Amino acid sequence: MSKVLIVGAGAAGMMAAVAAAECGHHVEIFEKNEKLGKKVFITGKGRCNVTNAADMETLMENVCTNPRFLYSAFYGYDNRAVMDFLEEAGCPLKVERGDRVFPVSDRANDVIQAFARVLKRKQVDIHLNTQVKDLVLAESGGRIAGILLADGRKIIGDAVIVCTGGLSYPSTGSTGDGLNWARRTGHNVTDLRPSLVPVEIAEDWCRNLMGLSLKNVSLRLLCGKKELYKEQGEMLFTHFGVSGPLVLSASCYLGKCRPSKKEEDAVPKLVLDLKPALSEEQLDKRLLRDFEEQSNKQFKNALGGLFPFNLIPVMVMLSDIDGEKKVHEITRQERKAFVTLIKNLTMTVKGTRPFPEAIITQGGVSVKDVDPSTMESKRMKGLYFAGEVLDLDAKTGGYNLQIAWSTGHLAGMSISVE
Repeated sequence: MSKVLIVGAGAAGMMAAVAAAECGHHVEIFEKNEKLGKKVFITGKGRCNVTNAADMETLMENVCTNPRFLYSAFYGYDNRAVMDFLEEAGCPLKVERGDRVFPVSDRANDVIQAFARVLKRKQVDIHLNTQVKDLVLAESGGRIAGILLADGRKIIGDAVIVCTGGLSYPSTGSTGDGLNWARRTGHNVTDLRPSLVPVEIAEDWCRNLMGLSLKNVSLRLLCGKKELYKEQGEMLFTHFGVSGPLVLSASCYLGKCRPSKKEEDAVPKLVLDLKPALSEEQLDKRLLRDFEEQSNKQFKNALGGLFPFNLIPVMVMLSDIDGEKKVHEITRQERKAFVTLIKNLTMTVKGTRPFPEAIITQGGVSVKDVDPSTMESKRMKGLYFAGEVLDLDAKTGGYNLQIAWSTGHLAGMSISVE
């Protein structure tokens, strides 16, 4: 039996503890917060989107960074395994739109309580309000020896699993501790940026639409001429730019926007298709029909069937068509240009909102320094990493929690008995 020390009692940490305990190890969790799963508690707006019920190919497709690294973790403990675990632990689940899985109760706390019951049953020692200051290395080097607590105590163990998260939602305790320990022990930590985060837009007209929510629209992310992302769904205009499910998912591809030398001044663009169900030809015919029925109306008063009320002034302004102009006076060229605008409403990305507003962190401990079949460090024997502390992230929909469950489980299962 080995003594396993787990730092962090979030999704990855709790699952790692369960797996290690199932292997017969003595397991202790050290959590600086006052309760288990503080970040899990706020996920899914307090409902906790525990995973996604899609097939494995879809799971992989929705991982933005280093999906291949996750083969062993995902196949070793997949979404069905997570669902079975929670239901057996007394947390019934349901599948909603987009294969998103939630507790039947819509209460994230029920997920945490399910883990608490299993951890208690497996005699895992849980130390809350206990901050870990650093890792303790063996005198011979190249091996972990334990952890150093903030009060100066050293806790010696055979293995340490770091599940401290990234930098998103720092109020939940994700303050980069594990990333700093990784750097100090010779691990590479990739560039860190907020992800699944609202996006700031340069154009002033966006702010005029603050509060407007759009459904069934299509959004593309372009870097120069390269399309990095395209999806259909919902989005929201805000006082700084745009947010909502489409935008959050698009944000995880912003880090991949590295213009070629020929496109040095290219900046990321979000391109909105307001009528994705219609081709340009079909939309033109729709406009012609609408215009014929309202031929004597002013242009600004003839768009009520196409757009929400507060979007109309913006579309008129961007069209360069005089709003006072009678519909029957609009030229074919103007109409065609308006069709193109509707299908390609373009916004210039200034940047993202900061880490406190991000759902996850993009970047982390380099997967090149971690064995994908065990989650053990390639640089430090007995040291494991799991969850958001790793350079792994995915789109919204339960995929990031699945990464945490799968990598945590693999780390816990991989502790060797010495």
